[in-house]
Amino acid sequence: MAKKRNLPRQQAQRREPPPDQPVSAALSDLLRVPSGPVDLAAIDTRSTPGFTGNKAAGQQALAALAAPISELQERLFAHGRTGGTRRLLLVVQGMDTSGKGGTMRHAVGLMDPQGVRIKAFGAPTAEEQRRGFLWRIRQALPGPGVVGVFDRSHYEDVIAVPVRRLAQAGTIEKRYDEINQFEAELVESGCELIKVMLHISREEQKARLMARLDDPSRHWKYNPGDIDDRVLWDDFQRAYELALQRCNSDAAPWHVVPADRKWYRNWAVTRLLVDRLRSMDLAWPNAEFDVEKERERLAAT
Repeated sequence: MAKKRNLPRQQAQRREPPPDQPVSAALSDLLRVPSGPVDLAAIDTRSTPGFTGNKAAGQQALAALAAPISELQERLFAHGRTGGTRRLLLVVQGMDTSGKGGTMRHAVGLMDPQGVRIKAFGAPTAEEQRRGFLWRIRQALPGPGVVGVFDRSHYEDVIAVPVRRLAQAGTIEKRYDEINQFEAELVESGCELIKVMLHISREEQKARLMARLDDPSRHWKYNPGDIDDRVLWDDFQRAYELALQRCNSDAAPWHVVPADRKWYRNWAVTRLLVDRLRSMDLAWPNAEFDVEKERERLAAT
């Protein structure tokens, strides 16, 4: 797997975070949604769970994770290229402007693109609708050794769909169970699953939308439909709360990442990825050839 030009292998192996790095060893536990009813209003969107530093420290902490995530991802990629079946899927959900795109650039972007597959799910096509809501999701799952990333996902069918009244309540109710069964099977098959909701406040969303309108270079990012969704803000929050509650299993728990502070959002998602990749405990594959013999052959050329 090719290295990034600005991150040589020696650096990836030796670089360590500064000793005073404000990092939580249990960030997943801090961000994990507890069982039972979910109240998003009770979660401060400007909080920084597991991190005690300021923005500058957060940016430094993110930079310090570049080397570890690069090596850990390469180990996973090598595992897949040598017959291994393990893989990782990151599911990212959030209201518009919560930072899904920024997460792709600043967190997922630290990994080698050869081993990453990003899928952004929009409205399903007529063919996809005929095949069931999970069909297109299954087609986009990562293969062995690959880190898959869903920018929006199957959760749109229990969040946006009910808010916009695109399906009957009974249909939505069945989907929660279908999602739980699907995710349990996915994890059982050897796929690590990280589910993240980027939690932004209504006030911060308004400021980010206004910033897009004020900057001609960002008009392309503005979607008039976002204003329509703002009118339904409370409905969307309730739909998220139900999805987080109903599909929050031990095998596939949800994490809520406060997203008003972009630097924290980027660090938190990257840290979740690093911690999960590290927990997979993948060793470099053994050589399938005689190393010493090949060394002699090379020296003779």
